[in-house]
Amino acid sequence: MMKVMRHLLVPNKKVQDTLTEITKYDWLSKEHRIFSSEDGKSRLIPLSISADINLPNPLSDFEIIFSEGKPNQVIDTDWWNHLEELVGKNTVIEHQESWPSSHEFFGDMMIVRIDDSIKKYTTEIARAKLLSHPFIRLVLSDSGVMGELRIRDLKPIGARKNSKIYFENIPSELTRTKVSVKESGKYISCDPKIAYYSTKLQSERLETLRFAKELRKELNRPLAVCDPFCGVGPALSTLIGEEGLVDKILASDLNEEAVKLLFENLQRWDKREYPSESTRIQEYYDNRIVGLADATKLSDNPEYFGKWDLVLVNLPHRTIEFLPRLIPLLNRRNISLIRGRVIVAESEISSANEKINQILPPIVANKPKPELKIKRDYSSALRLCSFEAWIDKEAA
Repeated sequence: MMKVMRHLLVPNKKVQDTLTEITKYDWLSKEHRIFSSEDGKSRLIPLSISADINLPNPLSDFEIIFSEGKPNQVIDTDWWNHLEELVGKNTVIEHQESWPSSHEFFGDMMIVRIDDSIKKYTTEIARAKLLSHPFIRLVLSDSGVMGELRIRDLKPIGARKNSKIYFENIPSELTRTKVSVKESGKYISCDPKIAYYSTKLQSERLETLRFAKELRKELNRPLAVCDPFCGVGPALSTLIGEEGLVDKILASDLNEEAVKLLFENLQRWDKREYPSESTRIQEYYDNRIVGLADATKLSDNPEYFGKWDLVLVNLPHRTIEFLPRLIPLLNRRNISLIRGRVIVAESEISSANEKINQILPPIVANKPKPELKIKRDYSSALRLCSFEAWIDKEAA
């Protein structure tokens, strides 16, 4: 499935100057290519996930278009050429559907999923990926999630230091997994081995930003935002980055390591002091409630009940199950918004939509009915979807 991402719509005559400007900031997507608009008068230039939300002049003169990215065939060809040299053309063809042609970047790291049928070629896969992406330090294989906190089982399979490549006895300084990722103009401290979040979902976070700005306009004031499955805070970083959009925030998670990184991030974004270790949820400032908490019990606290204009539900395997416990967090004195993600089989999307609509309170009359939209494949059978629900204010 193609990735929906940001593109700059630039008139043909201004493409070269614009590319020079984008390259200066290193904001051009390395995995996607420029392509023509439907009328042929402009080009769509793909932006990397590190590009700021608010682009500086002269880039701000151009319209941002959300469109499916077109893969850079040069990079794809490099990967396949290197792999073919390492394992042979016949082997490439034999396992054509199993090779991990897709991957995910975290700073100077790459994460790949390797099918059981090609595990014996793990070293060759790592070498081909490192050769085709010279800026990568470390390649990690993803063997799925573990435990209640759904920690990723990530193992180093290849690393690079200067011109030397390692596959065994990798030096410890090359296997560090804590990195800083720039997204929407803010740096996010993260460690996918202990507190994973998907860098591929930046377009989703930007879509949440768009809905939040729409809600801000409806309410004519900054928002109170509740993110009860916040992880290290990627969704919050995007919202905080928009001046005047957010006032009060409740950010919580059950993962102690994620909360520790969240404190580090909030200290950077807010420019205020936070603890260096994770702690139980509490109010640190009059507009920041942060810490370890069970999301399903937050509404039991009268300090949190009915206080939030926007509630984010990013626990896609259990979103529908937890919705009834999260709805009481909404401020029903005005219009409010739930933005959620759900993992579901494509054949079950219709029934999932029915369940969501049965659970939710009445929807605002002039807003669309909540409906799951497929965003990407989660596995061969499952899809990662998102929805937004505009909740009407409660009758007096």
